[in-house]
Amino acid sequence: MSISAQNPDISGDRQSGQDVRTQNVMACQAVSNIVKTSLGPVGLDKMLVDDIGDVTITNDGATILRMLEVEHPAAKVLVELAELQDREVGDGTTSVVIVAAELLKRANDLVRNKIHPTSIISGYRLAMRESCKYIEEKLVTKVEKLGKAPLINCAKTSMSSKLISGDSDFFANLVVEAVLSVKMTNQRGEIKYPIKGINILKAHGQSARDSYLLNGYALNTGRAAQGMPLRVSPAKIACLDFNLQKTKMQLGVQVVVNDPRELEKIRQREADMTKERIEKLLKAGANVILTTKGIDDMALKYFVEAGAIAVRRVRKEDMRHVAKATGATLVTTFADMEGEETFDPAHLGSADEVVEERIADDDVILIKGTKTSSAVSLILRGANDYMLDEMERALHDSLCIVKRTLESNTVVAGGGAVESALSVYLEHLATTLGSREQLAIAEFADALLIIPKVLAVNAAKDATELVAKLRAYHHTAQTKADKKHYSSMGLDLVNGTIRNNLEAGVIEPAMSKVKIIQFATEAAITILRIDDMIKLVKDESQGEE
Repeated sequence: MSISAQNPDISGDRQSGQDVRTQNVMACQAVSNIVKTSLGPVGLDKMLVDDIGDVTITNDGATILRMLEVEHPAAKVLVELAELQDREVGDGTTSVVIVAAELLKRANDLVRNKIHPTSIISGYRLAMRESCKYIEEKLVTKVEKLGKAPLINCAKTSMSSKLISGDSDFFANLVVEAVLSVKMTNQRGEIKYPIKGINILKAHGQSARDSYLLNGYALNTGRAAQGMPLRVSPAKIACLDFNLQKTKMQLGVQVVVNDPRELEKIRQREADMTKERIEKLLKAGANVILTTKGIDDMALKYFVEAGAIAVRRVRKEDMRHVAKATGATLVTTFADMEGEETFDPAHLGSADEVVEERIADDDVILIKGTKTSSAVSLILRGANDYMLDEMERALHDSLCIVKRTLESNTVVAGGGAVESALSVYLEHLATTLGSREQLAIAEFADALLIIPKVLAVNAAKDATELVAKLRAYHHTAQTKADKKHYSSMGLDLVNGTIRNNLEAGVIEPAMSKVKIIQFATEAAITILRIDDMIKLVKDESQGEE
């Protein structure tokens, strides 16, 4: 009896203890090794081919991991971790995965040496808190009343590992201008930079350097008919979310007609209903009509006669941004409380002008001088689709980084400077603790060094020597009072030397680093706590029913 209580019969296979840990750590190492080589200014790109043969060439950690269909449950945690970092900060997705995997590997070694996971976890937590505190107290540089130079440097640092690093001066200026031009103050009086207000349009042809910033929101569709004017100024914009086609009877509605002449009247009335709707729109003063659905050819002629621009099949997302920028309201139906159909002029948005221009081979509708927030569009030019997609991802990362820098106002030196400084500091901290956590913190300190190591290896430099030099500098910075400025020493990967990265302009927002450490630690702890894995077998009998 007692034996069966010991091993309850599970319909599935169960692994517990060290096996599971080793498996999880191996899976995470595998994921981290995939993105490892794409870290840093000399990182290489990955080419991903999906099941239908679409090719993606990218250097962005989150994109790579999203495209991999990861089966292993523990490795999935890392994929989600990269997406979280992408949402929260926008850049640093590769580093966060590498740090998390390294922390796990170290923790696994400690568990093998008979240290309980709980001690490791509390040690990691302590190390994480201390690191964040140390970054905020000692390593950050306030960028007071940010001029453009630090912003441009942040943007360049974030682009350095991407495809467009060759033209980083040019693109960094574009990015900074784009972010500064969507500046707005919300109700609470905080200054925000909504990245979503920046529309990125990709057009084939010309070189990457011919990309430019357009003041105005660009819609990637042309006018619905040729007879419409090319520009309308000043524009009153109506945003609709329904069909402007002949009103058909709803499904299941039957009309029994005795007199065939009545049929003609029904048809006429169907056409007139749309006409009345359009007249209501035009009477309210609308001269630009955007709709997410279709507009009938018959209905188009009324717009042409009124000299208005109508655009059909606009993307929902674009519609929301236009509505926000022009102060329009998205109208889903004309019906009002009384059951009549009315259109309130207050729903109209306004802009200085709406023009149609040709960009590459496409007609594009530009909405310029919007009323409430300024919307801008980045028009990217490039040789082929892969390049354009990768440029868009790179710019998205840089836009996010510039936004974070503006909102948080603090930067730290890049190129492995922060990680080395923390490593030296935490090792010193570990020796002052007399508790079990000492070993865990020392391992945490070692794990952080993976970033400068990988950076050096990717640059084809001697990692061991460079990292040793780097640590020597940071040790000096933390022990001697007159050498404080050494704390921003980082790697110069082009020449394979150590330099002051703050002066060299390799900087990133402090919050990016803090979040990397926090997220990576949390993810490592989550996976480390698992000591039992039960995979249930699908029940055969249910399938037959």
